[in-house]
Amino acid sequence: MNKVKKILAPTDLSELSQAGVRYALEEASSSGSEVIAYNVVGYQEAVPYYEPEVAPLPYQVPTAEEAVEEHRKHLAKFLQENFADLIAKTTVRQEVAIGTPFRNIVEKAAAEKVDMIIMSTHGRTGFLHTLIGSVAEKVVRLAACPVLTVRPKREALPHQAAA
Repeated sequence: MNKVKKILAPTDLSELSQAGVRYALEEASSSGSEVIAYNVVGYQEAVPYYEPEVAPLPYQVPTAEEAVEEHRKHLAKFLQENFADLIAKTTVRQEVAIGTPFRNIVEKAAAEKVDMIIMSTHGRTGFLHTLIGSVAEKVVRLAACPVLTVRPKREALPHQAAA
């Protein structure tokens, strides 16, 4: 197996996504890899729908560039608040894009020629999974590089602990 030099760590800035980002940063600090912390903003988040009763005129709908810049600030804050201990130990590049998360992640991995994608997964199954799909599953299916999915720690159920 080739040495991992570049890791893509997608995050939606949620508490859930911290597990994947932490794993990526820990891997990078032990192997000397670079991490690209990557936040993809959905179109609806980037340019919110104008609601005149909530924001009367003159309401300025933010431009895509303004939305990206705002999310860059959120990404920097997310990383500093949750991973300051690991950021000092590795090279981290922060990037934000607007689009469809799974598509952007796969395209970014290819464009950057990353060696691995490390990302969190909700671990949904059944109807909920069928209804809303899974960004992680689509990335696993479509990415040309290895993808490591990380589930946040949770308590084992009694019947699982005995196994």
